[in-house]
Amino acid sequence: MSNILTVYFSAEGNTAKLAQLIAETAGSEIFEIKPETPYTAADINWKNPLARCNREKIGRKDVPFVGDPDNIESYDTILVGFPIWYYGAPNIVQTFLKKYDFTGKKLALFATSGGSGMGKTADKITALLDGKCKVVSAQVFKADASAQEISSWLRSIK
Repeated sequence: MSNILTVYFSAEGNTAKLAQLIAETAGSEIFEIKPETPYTAADINWKNPLARCNREKIGRKDVPFVGDPDNIESYDTILVGFPIWYYGAPNIVQTFLKKYDFTGKKLALFATSGGSGMGKTADKITALLDGKCKVVSAQVFKADASAQEISSWLRSIK
């Protein structure tokens, strides 16, 4: 694989560790999606109906982030990672994806989860991007995924 960028959002560090391993294994550049206002533990306490994560999801709010990846247009494949929130990608990931033109690029999604699957995340992201790119894979990993699991997944992305 060449021309790969690994992009990720991590609220508690699990997805960050996975993204680092994926980037190392793929030999890719890496970019962290950082919220303009960092999340606190209270913000991501989904059991509290007034928590920030709940207000963002229910309100379908864009979540501002800081920084931009260098030369995103030069990559052929973008690996996008996030924790599963409400059976899908957190709003900040959707905000990131809406900002750039992914026409003709391959997107491969990876996620961490305490028990939820990917659900219809790939379909939702394809629709969000008006079908201008192809989501070629959507995989949930345990936070302690092995290098062998990552290598196998990367080989499956074509």
